[in-house]
This record gives sequence, structure tokens and C-alpha cells, in this order.
Amino acid sequence: MELELELELELDLAFLQSPEGLLMIGLLVVTGLISGFINTLAGGGSMITLPALMMMGMPADIANATNRIGVLMQSVTSVKGFKDKGRLDQSAIVPLLVVTIAGALAGSLLASYLPVWLLKPVLLGAMVTMAVVILVRPETIAPMDGTEAFSVSDRPLAGVGLFLSGVYGGFVQAGVGFILIAALAGGLRYDLVRTNALKSVCTAIFSAVALAVFALRGQVWWVPGLILAVGSIAGAWLSVRFAISVSQNTLKWILFIMVLATCAGALYF
Repeated sequence: MELELELELELDLAFLQSPEGLLMIGLLVVTGLISGFINTLAGGGSMITLPALMMMGMPADIANATNRIGVLMQSVTSVKGFKDKGRLDQSAIVPLLVVTIAGALAGSLLASYLPVWLLKPVLLGAMVTMAVVILVRPETIAPMDGTEAFSVSDRPLAGVGLFLSGVYGGFVQAGVGFILIAALAGGLRYDLVRTNALKSVCTAIFSAVALAVFALRGQVWWVPGLILAVGSIAGAWLSVRFAISVSQNTLKWILFIMVLATCAGALYF
């Protein structure tokens, strides 16, 4: 295993130093930047980064695993940004993490052995439902500023939703932000800014769990993953500042647009 990792690192470095490799570095940084920005505000960024990683010749399972490096780093950046702006409900973190970590462990173990396409119908179903809800009853998924939030113990069904989001997020990253938003905003009634803050906490934790599982199975390509993470960190940093400065209505329509884009991406891929 150690020899295989050394060989993989040598191949990665040799490729990235070539003209094609330099172009790929630029592609990874730019896609990471876009992904970090839209994942912090809504979700669906992995619909951009996964194809970029597969353009390097990665199989789908390797791309799925390697993508978690950027997702983890952008999530940590987002959490710090929201915390610094006073928009992170720190008292809610532990209860949320208990259920999402359990789900993430189950999902990442499944992902290590099962093909990613098995959860495609789940993603599409969740996206279509969210798009309809945003249009018909937007207050369901986008509570007003100052709405009193519930705890997981107050809303057990929201806890189930968080567990399932952990399973899905551990299995495949693409689109998990929307499922977390449904549980946090729709179930626990957090406004979209506080929802995105807690969503980033959950995403960081189950991405770390998934990355550990994938790394132990030798499915992570570290060099392109870390390059992707550079752009992801920058995108998340910019996104937090944008989220704080705009209205709930703006965030709602950004969410709607990203839901539709993710539906189209899921159908295409």
C-alpha cells in the first residue's frame, strides 16, 4: 500500500508539471472556487468538481473520494466565517452531529462498496420536491429572519432527516446541501443564513468521516484533491461574506436556481 501511494504521488506530480497538467491545475482551482461559493450558499457544487476530477482520468469512485478533500476544507472555512459573523448557533452543534455522524459512517461504508448511481433517484426526488416547495410554499423552506428554531428533541422527524442526510452525504457529496437545508430550515426552522452555518458544520463532520474511510481504502488522490481545496477555501470565504450581506429572499432564489441546476446535472450525469 505504501509503495502504491508513493507511485501515485510521483505520477500525479509528473502529470501536473506538464502543459496539460498546468491547465488542469487551473481547472481544479476555478471549479473549486465555484463549488466552494455555491455549496456554502445552497449546494450542488460537486456537480462541477466531480466531472473536473474525472477529466483527469479518475474512476467515479476515486473522484467521489478525492472530492471530499475540497468539501471538507470549504466547510471548515465556512464554519469559521459564520462563527466570526455571529451567525452560528453553537448550542445546536452537538445534537446535530450525533445523528449526522452516525449516518455519514453508514453512508461512507456503503459508498466504498456500492456504485454511486444507486442514490441518483433519491437526489432527483429530493430536488424536485424542494423546487416545488420553494415555488408553492417558500416559507416552509425559507423561514423569516428571527424565526424561533426548534431542537432535534423537539422535532424527531427533523432528526431522521439529518441522519438520512448523513447517509447520503457519506455515500455521495453531490446535492447533500439541499437535504440538509430541508432538515434544518424546513424541519428545525432556522433562517437560511443560520441554516447554511449549521449545514457547513454537518458537512465538515461527515466529509471528515467519509474521507477517513476512503483514505483507509486507498481511494483518495491527494495532490489533485489538495489543489481543488485551494479554490474551495477561497470560494467559501467569499460566499460567507455574500450570504451575510444579502436578503433572505435573495438566498431563497439562489437556492431555487441551484436546485434546478442540480436536477439538470443529475439527469445529465
